Amino acid sequence: MLNNLATTRKDTKGARGLVLGAAVLFGTTGTARALGPDISPLGVGAARIVVGAGLLALVAAVLARRTPSPARHWSRTPIVLGGLGVAGYQLSFFAAVADTGVAVGTVVALGSAPVFAGLLSRLTGGARLDARWAACTALATAGVAMLVASGQSATVSAPGVALALGSGMGYAAYTVAAKRLLDQGHRPEAVMARTFGAGALILLPVLPLSGFAAFGSSSALATSIYLGAIPTALAYVLFARGLRVLPTAEVATLTLAEPLTAAALGTVVLGEQLSAGAAIGAAMVMGGLAALALKPRARRKPTLAPARA
Repeated sequence: MLNNLATTRKDTKGARGLVLGAAVLFGTTGTARALGPDISPLGVGAARIVVGAGLLALVAAVLARRTPSPARHWSRTPIVLGGLGVAGYQLSFFAAVADTGVAVGTVVALGSAPVFAGLLSRLTGGARLDARWAACTALATAGVAMLVASGQSATVSAPGVALALGSGMGYAAYTVAAKRLLDQGHRPEAVMARTFGAGALILLPVLPLSGFAAFGSSSALATSIYLGAIPTALAYVLFARGLRVLPTAEVATLTLAEPLTAAALGTVVLGEQLSAGAAIGAAMVMGGLAALALKPRARRKPTLAPARA
């Protein structure tokens, strides 16, 4: 029994590492776009999902051929909801940023996602949300607010905030739908391929509307391939492998490492200045994530020695 407990703790720590690794890759998106050509955000977002979905389908097919698994029934509802979540997050987020600014749009979208994910997992699956999750999520979310908004001024727009909330809800819906498919025993790569494939089909009309600008030059093509391969295909495979083990709410909170990574890359690579308030916000995010990731060990009950005759 003790060996099983130790194995479970090891798996949980490894899963947290996978999710944090995925969040770090997510955080490279902004820097990659800043270094690439100036393209419509909607066009880039659609190209990212289309390329990522194609790569995920290829990986899933190769793995299925190498190591066949028992055939399982695929529920259509989670796949459709996952695809809608992927597409909704992309479109709502870029629209929110365009309407109310990067600071407010990012804070509301990323900050609301863990809360929505926790509530959805509670409503749909009866997940237990303890006080520790609430405290860590509150600390990390407050840190995101300081990290992104510190030193920036923005005009708050009610429609923009509503779009950002819709973006957070889309991300949460995708996470809950993917968790449902993983709990049914499907492989992480296959789950990602199907949900992102559904999202790609929804976003496909955006490409001609944007004039296929994301594929119009060698630099634009390179940017689209990177965004589809690294912070989408690879990152979401790691994300799914962690999600298979961890509760949905915890995974959503751990991905708040994304804006922390984005801020660090912005400072080191793009030469952006990190204010004192942003540094405090980064410390708050790190503190909240560390408290959640380094779960304290349960105390062992003392073993009573047998009474002597």
